[in-house]
Amino acid sequence: MSDANADLSRLDWTKGGGLLPAIVQHWLSGEVLMLGYMNAEALARTQASGQVTFFSRSKQRLWTKGESSGRVLALKSIRVDCDADTLLVQAEPHGPTCHTGTSSCFGDSAEVRPPLGFLAELDALVAQRHAERPEGSYTTKLFNGGIRRMAQKVGEEGVETALAAVAQGDEELLGEAADLLFHLTVALRARGLSLTDVAGVLAARHRAG
Repeated sequence: MSDANADLSRLDWTKGGGLLPAIVQHWLSGEVLMLGYMNAEALARTQASGQVTFFSRSKQRLWTKGESSGRVLALKSIRVDCDADTLLVQAEPHGPTCHTGTSSCFGDSAEVRPPLGFLAELDALVAQRHAERPEGSYTTKLFNGGIRRMAQKVGEEGVETALAAVAQGDEELLGEAADLLFHLTVALRARGLSLTDVAGVLAARHRAG
């Protein structure tokens, strides 16, 4: 867990009577998961335990998300807004966040997450397939085939994507690009890497100018 850019010492607890709104965001997909409120004790508990904890205004006590359901929010980072009176909490949800069963208290993932956020979901699903190897899964078949077979598939899909870019329509190009991205994600996972790692390389290159 990281508190990068947080500077929690400058928080202004006076505006909300000792409570600050805490927006919880999926640390990979960018999906807004929920809004809660923290007092100083809830913030300290969150940092100490690594599980997002709020102050329940209805129960008038500290409340750790998922304390009864097990669907906790594992803390990744905390950031403070420019006025020092709102928290942005980035977390990894262990199951649906909302009590209604949706991934977010604002609706299903497809309705809430940014369009590119699905890549994080795909990456996580491929990682799960790699760990569990469910029978009948195409992804399991790829992993069981070994890295050479996966590399071959990436090469095949790369060629097909290039050909579609030159000689086919937009729909065909998008389809081939999706196939390429999926197989590349599988090959990366087989090497212990992820799309997040690739994004990190791209971001570093961008910063370097």
